[in-house]
Amino acid sequence: MSGHSKWATIKRKKAVTDQKRGSLFTKLVKEITIAAKMGGGDPSGNPRLRLAIDTARANSMPMDNIQRAINKGTGELEGVTYDEITYEGYGPAGIALIIETATDNRNRTVADIRHIMSRNNGSLGESGSVAWMFQRKGTLDVPRSAAGEDSLMELLLDAGLEDLNSDDESYYTVIADVKDLEGVKKALDEASISYENAKIDLLPENYIELEAEDAQKVIRLIDALESNDDVQAVYSNMEISESALNSLND
Repeated sequence: MSGHSKWATIKRKKAVTDQKRGSLFTKLVKEITIAAKMGGGDPSGNPRLRLAIDTARANSMPMDNIQRAINKGTGELEGVTYDEITYEGYGPAGIALIIETATDNRNRTVADIRHIMSRNNGSLGESGSVAWMFQRKGTLDVPRSAAGEDSLMELLLDAGLEDLNSDDESYYTVIADVKDLEGVKKALDEASISYENAKIDLLPENYIELEAEDAQKVIRLIDALESNDDVQAVYSNMEISESALNSLND
C-alpha cells in the first residue's frame, strides 16, 4: 500500500476544514438513516450503523440528532427516502474516481455530478469502468504516539490486520478486511490504544503519481464533488510526488 500515505495525509488535514462545513452533518445523517433502514436500528447487530454512529459522535453530532436519523431509517419517524448511487469516471491526468452518493432525487444528483466533472476537466464513465481498480477495505489511523509499530502489528495480526502503512510521520494506517474492522477496533479498545477515522474505504490496487499542477487540479475536483450534499465519499488512485508535497502543503 505504499503511496497511500501522502495523499491520505493531505486528506486528513483537509478533513479538519471539511468538518466546519454545514454539509457534514447532512452527510452523516444520511449514512445513519440508510444504515438503519438496511440493517435495523440496533447498532449492536448492525456494524454499518455502529460505524456511522461512531463517526457522528467523533464529529460532535448530538445524540438527539443521531437517534432521529435512526428512527427515520427504521420508519418510526417520517423522513426522506435516500437511494445510494455510485458513479465512476476520470479526473485530470487520467486519475480514476469513484463517487458514492445518497440522494432523494436521482436526476438532480447525476446532473450536478456531471456538471462538476465537466467544469473541472473530468468525465463520467460507464458502471464498472474504474471499480475494478479498487478494493473495499476497513481502515483506521493510529497515532504514532499511541503505540509502536512492532507492538501494533503483534496486537492486530490475530484481529485481522492485512497491512500496516507506516509512511506517515504522525499516524499508522491500519488496513483490514471489511468484516474484520470491528475486531481490529475491539483489540485496540481493549489495549487502550487510541485510533481515529475508522471507516470503510476503497483503496486502489495501484496509484498514479502526480506532480503539483495536476495534483492541484484533481484536489479541486474532489473538493467540488465533496461540497455537494448528495456526495458521501470520493475515492481516487491519485498519489502525490515528494517534490509536489511541499507546495501543496503551503
